[in-house]
Amino acid sequence: TVWGGWGLATCERGLPSGMRSWPVEPQMWMEAPVKRHRTSVGLDVHARSVVGCALDGETGEVFERRLTPDYREMLDWLRSLPGRVVVTYEAGPTGFGLARFLIAAGMACLVAAPSKLQRASGDRVKTDARDAAHLARLLHLGQIVEVAIPSAGQEAARDLVRAREDCRGDLMSARHRVSKLLLRQGVVYSGGRTWTGKHQVWLRTQRFDAMPLQLAFDTALDTMLATVDRRNRLDEAIAELAADSAYTPVVTRLGCLRGVSTLTAFGLAVEIGDWDRLTGRSIGAYLGLVPTEYSSGNSRSQGSITKTGNGHARRLLIEAAWHHRQPYRPGVDLRRRWDAASPAARARGQVANRRLHHRWEVFDARKKRPVVANTAIARELAGWCWSLAVLDT
Repeated sequence: TVWGGWGLATCERGLPSGMRSWPVEPQMWMEAPVKRHRTSVGLDVHARSVVGCALDGETGEVFERRLTPDYREMLDWLRSLPGRVVVTYEAGPTGFGLARFLIAAGMACLVAAPSKLQRASGDRVKTDARDAAHLARLLHLGQIVEVAIPSAGQEAARDLVRAREDCRGDLMSARHRVSKLLLRQGVVYSGGRTWTGKHQVWLRTQRFDAMPLQLAFDTALDTMLATVDRRNRLDEAIAELAADSAYTPVVTRLGCLRGVSTLTAFGLAVEIGDWDRLTGRSIGAYLGLVPTEYSSGNSRSQGSITKTGNGHARRLLIEAAWHHRQPYRPGVDLRRRWDAASPAARARGQVANRRLHHRWEVFDARKKRPVVANTAIARELAGWCWSLAVLDT
């Protein structure tokens, strides 16, 4: 046991100089950490190979094994290790299937956040075996920062949302190809807003004398139209899930906020998942919406936001925050979403909408840069989203 920061040898020699008695406050007495497992295992998981390193916390013995990605083979090796075993591996492209399999088999498994792994700056040798040993050592020391393991259903819904986001990027690129090809030929649309039904009819009428140019334009236009159809199918699938799934209550409550319609609310619900593991103060840091800081001594320097955590949820909040800059006049769609929510959620959403618009007015009066102000609004909007998500109504 460690007493008040001094070891047992210091206690045997007597009191430190300047102290008349040992401190008796409860917070000054610290107990030694309780070891709840014996063997710490680090797995370096790849598509075609897995390297495992196990560290016996009692004897110091190290076990290494090169395995195949077969889950059953890994489980058999883990069960052959001494004592209670805890496993960790880095989150990555191999997903969470291994973690769910091991947990279902009764094995404790942590998925480590790659950005939080501590590594010496002078360590310039990186191999699979060293990575596995590094994970095992960090797990033994209790320095693994784990990420939440989503259920299979949540991961499937998350993949659907991210597929829609990828489609959004593809559509923007396809539209740029069409418009810039026309611009190089001196053809500019002047009939109103672009990418509407009227604009689409105008695009179909464009003809060029050069056959290669016409083929290039037709290919670009067909790609754009096919991407629009793909986006519409994804939107319909998301709307169906948002209306009848485990995420429906959260989506309904989040819809009370301006800028958070069905697509945004469902995206936030599946990306964050368990809102109860966060608080109104911690969700901003979780999503990377807090400023970086470099402080030493009496100096304190803050920079741009950290951009850590879930970048998909952060982008949704950044886009939604822009809606609060306009004057607060609830429209038909927002009132329809209010009617579907409970009175408590509706009241909280109205308070949040007024508060966030007032914050925008203050920033505009101070002539704050809009992009900087919008980030601050998004950070506060994240707190309001958490407040609505955990509302017990």
